[in-house]
Amino acid sequence: MQDPDGVALLERAAHLDAQDPLASYRDLFVGTDAELSYLDGNSLGRPLRRTITDIGNFIQDSWGSRLIRGWDEEWLDLPQTIGDQLGRAVLGAAPGQTIIADSTTVVLYKLIRAALAGVDDPARTEIVLDTDNFPTDRYVVEGIASEQGLKLRWIEADPASGVTTEQVRQTTGPGTAVVLLSQVAYRSGFLADLPAITEAAHSAGALVVWDLCHSAGSVELDLDGANVDFAAGCTYKYLNGGPGSPAFAYINSRHLPTLRQPVWGWMGRKDAFEMARGYEPAPGIRGFLSGTPAIFGMLAMRGTLDLIEDAGMAAIREKSLKLTAYAVELFEEWLEPHGVHLASPRDPERRGSHITLDHPAFRDATAALWEQDVIPDFRAPQGLRIGLAPLTTSYGEVFRGMAAIREQLRP
Repeated sequence: MQDPDGVALLERAAHLDAQDPLASYRDLFVGTDAELSYLDGNSLGRPLRRTITDIGNFIQDSWGSRLIRGWDEEWLDLPQTIGDQLGRAVLGAAPGQTIIADSTTVVLYKLIRAALAGVDDPARTEIVLDTDNFPTDRYVVEGIASEQGLKLRWIEADPASGVTTEQVRQTTGPGTAVVLLSQVAYRSGFLADLPAITEAAHSAGALVVWDLCHSAGSVELDLDGANVDFAAGCTYKYLNGGPGSPAFAYINSRHLPTLRQPVWGWMGRKDAFEMARGYEPAPGIRGFLSGTPAIFGMLAMRGTLDLIEDAGMAAIREKSLKLTAYAVELFEEWLEPHGVHLASPRDPERRGSHITLDHPAFRDATAALWEQDVIPDFRAPQGLRIGLAPLTTSYGEVFRGMAAIREQLRP
């Protein structure tokens, strides 16, 4: 395609927006009526308009009127209630296996330690992870290995293509206890083959912990169907929970009867208000809690989960594929001639909902773009991430943002 002025590409954006079955959902979010081009929904999602009312009503009615009675009337159950909705709408998980708790870092620590505690074979002393995973995942595992005297087995991941099933087969074996991987690579957007990798790890006798931070709400999941052991993820990206909203933990029901997580707190006890000596874990997924639930941090995500149940993850994934494909079209027409490199898979089926573009100018360009209300995300050393949230991003918004990036590269 030769379209230096972008006329055909702009017309294509208008056509795609007109045909978008999810277009009306965009109007339900704050700020989407502005000219701002938000290309960072994979880091922090927009708030729903209803969240303003929901939080106001909570302050006035639930907290302000019911006060401490709110714990007995609803709040204590929210981690499981919202967890079950998240499992049903997003994760492909039956009830009783998902809970909202802590931050992703803390949840990963709990899950990995719990998984290790469930390994009976003393010869299994290795944790498998990859070199390009998000830093907190690597740091947590390095800390656990230091605590437990375990060995780390590193998969050398290609930043542009991610971890493959064959690499997992080659790296796991009789010494492997746990494998930790991200389904969608935070840098490149590469979508790992979750079912095949899970099966490969199980064939080696290992347990798998999946990080779903860049998956949940943008990629169709069937954790139960894939026989996943454990999974963690944040809720402030595609689930629009807001800055610092608590993470979620998924624990396959087959592990719950024997699960022993390492952070014993009063909220995970069998009877939290008994205040008795000794720790007896609550049965089921509730035993994974530790401290007081972050109620405020859960309120916003309920609205998005309602929308996801209404729209369906299949439709959301379909739009995600089209959004990233359109962004790649713009890259090929406008940015590739300027020496920009696509650091993500070309095949949209192998991507999550973001792409990464590499160029030496992007570190300095990011600040200039933000000043223009064009907001991508920079990742060192020279990557510009274009994060496209299917419920809130329009094709016209992508066009405007990519046009602004092009202008930064012109001499």
